[in-house]
Formats: sequence, C-alpha cells, structure tokens
Amino acid sequence: MKDKLDIIRGIHPGFIVDRELKRRKIRKVKFASDINEFAQTLTSITKGKRKMNPELSIKIGQAFGWEEDFLMILQSSHDVKVVMAKNSKKPDLSKFRPVVFWDTDIQKINWETQREAVIDRILKRGNEQEKREISKFYGIHPVNNHADL
Repeated sequence: MKDKLDIIRGIHPGFIVDRELKRRKIRKVKFASDINEFAQTLTSITKGKRKMNPELSIKIGQAFGWEEDFLMILQSSHDVKVVMAKNSKKPDLSKFRPVVFWDTDIQKINWETQREAVIDRILKRGNEQEKREISKFYGIHPVNNHADL
C-alpha cells in the first residue's frame, strides 16, 4: 500500500474511490446502499466536493479490502496540498504580461510544483522585466541552470 500511496499522495480520496468503483463496475447508488451510506454523500465525495470522514473511510476500506485508514491518509495529504497551495508564495504578478500566460489563469499557477515550466516559459517568451522577476523569485541559480539545459 505504501508504494501506491506515494503515487497518489495529494489526490482527493473520492477520486480514488470513484476510479475503483468504475474498475469494479459497481454503481455508486448500489455501493452506497451496500455500505449503508447515503448515495448523495458518496457522490459528493467521489466528485471531490466533500471530505472523506473516518467512518466512511472504514466502511469503504472494509468493502474494498483496503486498510481502514487508507482514505483518511489520502484526505490528510490532500488537505495539506490545498493549504500549501493557498499559502504558497507568488512572484509579483503585475510584472508579467497576460500574453506570457495566455493559456492559463496566472492566479492558479502553483509556483513550486510548476517551477520548471514557469522558468522555461519566461526564458522563451518573457521580456527582461519578466526574466528579472522570475530570477528574483526563484533565485538566479535555478534560472541560470535551467537556461544551460
């Protein structure tokens, strides 16, 4: 289970449950009934709109033959990922022209996990001001090392 956990860390546990239900060809309404849970609750969780709770984690874990805390571990990991994304530092976004990030919402960029892509984009498409800002944000060494590749 540890290897699987490392691969899916940070994913909402409801998405994992949804995938497993599809893999086993089990309808959500039937599964909810089998584990004595409301179908609306299960659907909300599988869509990522609601958090996993310990009682449901135990029920689903037992039904699928998983460790009972598996889904709660995923929920905790997902919660940490969400908080980190909210609290992550951002460069001065006023320094970037909208055309550089034309295909994405610049407010939703995760500046840590998408670091390489951001640096690459700025080095290829950015002007001097944008390159200075990205060097200030990430540091001159990561940007220079990326430029050498």
